[in-house]
Amino acid sequence: MKIYTRTGDKGQTSIIGGRVEKDDIRVHAYGTIDELNSFVGQAMTQLSPKVFSDVLAELEKIQHELFDCGGDLSTVAGKYPYKVTNDMVTFLEERIDAYIAEAPELERFILPGGTPASSTIHIARTITRRAERHIVSLAKEVSVNEIALQYVNRLSDYFFALARVVNVRQGVKDVEYERSAIVFRGGKRKEKDE
Repeated sequence: MKIYTRTGDKGQTSIIGGRVEKDDIRVHAYGTIDELNSFVGQAMTQLSPKVFSDVLAELEKIQHELFDCGGDLSTVAGKYPYKVTNDMVTFLEERIDAYIAEAPELERFILPGGTPASSTIHIARTITRRAERHIVSLAKEVSVNEIALQYVNRLSDYFFALARVVNVRQGVKDVEYERSAIVFRGGKRKEKDE
């Protein structure tokens, strides 16, 4: 099987239902999802199956869903049914709530870090935010799966909550940002964020 086609040598790439320039915002959106998926895979290699079997199963599920999300973003609207669903968003919300309950209450912003896995999950969180920005830009130009945007928004919150739990389970404390005001009440933001 050849993995090169030579069809992209002049700066264009195929999407589902057409071709676009390789620097098209659509390519930035689904390409960032692909980058994110790679960091999720890296985080998984840093988690002990004995301590994190539940997390590893969730992250593998999320990797499949990220492929679904990338597929939705690379599909011209109306060509095929979208794959990212409300059930996927609901699952993330349930896991966020569970992880918030597992970690100590938070009042201030924290610095990304702690264990290697937690640090990688924080990287995944920031890449998720970048992907979200690209999807918002794409949605200004073409029709996209709105649920995919919701999914990516929740996913960044999931990674934040998960990074804290990874540290907790390994006995590592989060480091509070020393100049942070009190921004959380009862573990949640005082004002609705994004």
